[in-house]
Amino acid sequence: MRSVIDLLFVMLPGTLLLDLAGPAEAFRLANRHAQQRGLAPAFRLRFIGPEPEADSSVGALLSGLAPLPGVLDAPSWVVLMGLPGGGAEAAERAAHPSPAWLATRQWLGEVVAPHLAATLPGPGDRAGAGLVTVCSGGLLAADAGLLAGRRCTTHHELLEALSQLAPAAQVCHNRVFVVDGAVASSAGITAGIDLALHLVARTCGNALAAGVARDMVVYLRRGPDDPELSPLLAWRNHLHPAVHRVQDAVCERPGRAWSAHALAQVAHVTPRHLGRLFREQAGISPREYVERIRTALAQQALQQGATVQKASDLAGFSSTRQWRRARSRRTPGSPLSSS
Repeated sequence: MRSVIDLLFVMLPGTLLLDLAGPAEAFRLANRHAQQRGLAPAFRLRFIGPEPEADSSVGALLSGLAPLPGVLDAPSWVVLMGLPGGGAEAAERAAHPSPAWLATRQWLGEVVAPHLAATLPGPGDRAGAGLVTVCSGGLLAADAGLLAGRRCTTHHELLEALSQLAPAAQVCHNRVFVVDGAVASSAGITAGIDLALHLVARTCGNALAAGVARDMVVYLRRGPDDPELSPLLAWRNHLHPAVHRVQDAVCERPGRAWSAHALAQVAHVTPRHLGRLFREQAGISPREYVERIRTALAQQALQQGATVQKASDLAGFSSTRQWRRARSRRTPGSPLSSS
């Protein structure tokens, strides 16, 4: 039985509300989708702060906040959100910190830093703690010394300030988000949602993450290093429920014998009608979609150290020869053409 991950959203006065609400909703919806699949919730959302209440960036008061805990019960992810203001204001905030900033910085250094694990907890590693930053939340992490030696990013207006606060960090420009071991950082605002979906996918699987993205109407999910779509979430920029049902089923069970009839049964339409729907909505045939998903999964397994045979088996190919044939049929410009 998998452990529930505590998500500790740290609230400071002036916290950007969308930095909080976007990722929090993604994790909440992940729990709902897990329950719909008969699974236990993966996340427990907790809201903490140096003070029992804090005003948000839009004036709404966030009250009933739990105090900063003296001990982290693993597994826990600490989430730091941004505060209003550009680079100059952010630098001034760090140079002349408020009591809330000082208290949180001390807590991060004394309690969180020792618990940061070597890698961000995921499907195969739920021990330890992780740090997630959204927008200028990365500056607070830098000020607490948590980013030294790490690859990280923040909002484009704050990159210079981040470099100054964390001179030993590798600050990445032009990135939506960056994951380096136990630390995951995002550029800001909607990028926090992209990062949350990435973490949901790592923890709960790509099919469940795709369902969350569909609920949030953010199908064009971005990845950490590549401006292109994740192959497992490509061909999703449509709103047709039958096509999404088939795509979810294929991602969840890529090794099933997906005949045209089996795919049509999932969609509750005829095979011919499903073919038309796929071409209209996704720009690809059902058969080609299955093949692309299997190829993406096999390539992913190969990059993670699996043998060619093992990667082929995990992806649902009947043989390595079938995989090679599938790869040879890929067309230039597809989301998988560079893998």
